[in-house]
Amino acid sequence: MPPVADQATWQRARDELLLREKAHTREGDAIAAARRRLPMVEIDASVEVTGPDGPVPFVSLFDGREELVVYKHMWHDGAPHQGQCEGCTVSAWHLRDAVYLNARGVSFAILCEGPWDEIAPFLRFMGYTQPWYSVRGLGWPIGGEMGHFTVFLRRGDRVFLTYDTTGRGTEIADGQLQLLDLTPYGRGEAWQEVPDGWPEGREACWYWRTDDTGAGGGTPTSRPAPQWTRPGADPVTTLGRHAHHH
Repeated sequence: MPPVADQATWQRARDELLLREKAHTREGDAIAAARRRLPMVEIDASVEVTGPDGPVPFVSLFDGREELVVYKHMWHDGAPHQGQCEGCTVSAWHLRDAVYLNARGVSFAILCEGPWDEIAPFLRFMGYTQPWYSVRGLGWPIGGEMGHFTVFLRRGDRVFLTYDTTGRGTEIADGQLQLLDLTPYGRGEAWQEVPDGWPEGREACWYWRTDDTGAGGGTPTSRPAPQWTRPGADPVTTLGRHAHHH
């Protein structure tokens, strides 16, 4: 555990850390300013993606707005709900709606490499209301590698790629991970630096997938953690995964 101190001692240590936190915030602002100055690449706005009403041109995802953020969701072909990607679930679950993006004039959609006839029942099970589209067979940046946040700008009928990030870059949307970083034991992952004698960390992201007892880890009886909140989420016996499509 952390050492026990009186409040004045705690406040001094807290104030010292705050200086580093403020510097971190300011550096983040400077990086965001540089991000806004990146060049952009024009893409084909007429490329068709498939949604609940069938194929539509990519430009329609802007819904009349000038900016669009998408998350690109991996898919394991033919797998049951519990066999779908826990990492992509983290991002999609945290963005179950985009009201604040929309209020700022930014549209949001999830692009998925799965076929629409498999995506649709998954959306009903998860209770997702964001716009989802299948990008099966499409090249980057609309299709291609999944697990990315990608940003586009529209000028009339023209569409431009402005930004793309993956890996830990996707944590920008995952508010509960940021809250875990505020706690004494953090994410409980082995890569974290902790004092000697503290609880040992486990493999990265072990708590993103849990079984019906609440135990974390990717066992054959586990689901992405949010699925246990869904109606009909019974204990499972297999993830049913095949090699996912790229």
